[in-house]
Amino acid sequence: MQKKHWLFLVFLTIALTAYGIRLFAEQQSSQLILYGNVDQRQVELSFKESERVAEVFVEEGALVEKGQVLATLETRRLRDRLAVLKAQCSEAQAVLARLENGTRPEEIDQAKAEVIASRADLDYAEKHYRRLAEILRHSQGKGARQADLDEALARRDAARAKLVVREKALRLAEIGPRLEEIEQARAVLAERQNALIELQNRLDDAKLQSPSRSYVHRRLLEPGDMASPDKAVFSLAVLSPKWVRAYVSEPDLGRIRQGMAAIITTDSFSKGITGHVGFISQVAEFTPKTVETTELRTSLVYEVRIVVEDRDDRLRLGMPATVTFSEENPTP
Repeated sequence: MQKKHWLFLVFLTIALTAYGIRLFAEQQSSQLILYGNVDQRQVELSFKESERVAEVFVEEGALVEKGQVLATLETRRLRDRLAVLKAQCSEAQAVLARLENGTRPEEIDQAKAEVIASRADLDYAEKHYRRLAEILRHSQGKGARQADLDEALARRDAARAKLVVREKALRLAEIGPRLEEIEQARAVLAERQNALIELQNRLDDAKLQSPSRSYVHRRLLEPGDMASPDKAVFSLAVLSPKWVRAYVSEPDLGRIRQGMAAIITTDSFSKGITGHVGFISQVAEFTPKTVETTELRTSLVYEVRIVVEDRDDRLRLGMPATVTFSEENPTP
């Protein structure tokens, strides 16, 4: 009985071992494992203006938020120009307001008074001329001189012309400014306001802001350096999104699909990070010039990007990573 019991235990152990090996093999066969590197977008930040760097506020490795000011340019010349443009805008606005408001009532009253005065002057000059002409005609040239009569005539004509001028001035005062003058004043004001906005935008551009939540990868310029649009000041590594760039062989290409879930592990962190397939390349790489045999076709690989949900910010740019897929993994 003891020998039979012992043989039963041996056979049971062998059976359980074989069953475990079979389960392990089936599990391994149902998993697809890829190896790749962590990748994320990088941004090269530069100023729009060519000017000297005034201040740099962050160091390499710093975590910066979206909209945070990272560096500034010198702005003394721009601020001087801004003060001049503000004064010019105020002047143009005052001119436009004066034209739109038209002639003041006091100015019209003044123009009317000048017309009345000119009419009185003309009336006096007309009477004086007639009086001299009458005297000269009745005295046969002895009661007045011809020169006096000519002078009186000239004064009358001058008074008549002056009256015409002041009547037209009164008419213009009553009509008010021409529409063309108002439109011209508006155009001048709009031009100066646009120049003011443009200059204010240039002042805003003198502040270099982070476009997203990122890490400062490299700090390339220092205060006093000359900045320009083609010279980067910072290189930023964007925190989100992150992905693992891996390559899948042609025979395993059918085992993955868009949106398929995956677990990402690294040598630094044993705990896996969830992710999903965000991109599968449509073009094979390392493609032979001609594909004729089955052996050649199996050497093709396709790029796959597995988007990672790295909420704890554990992954770093270029870090090696292992991506494990399971056929049972659901699609998110």
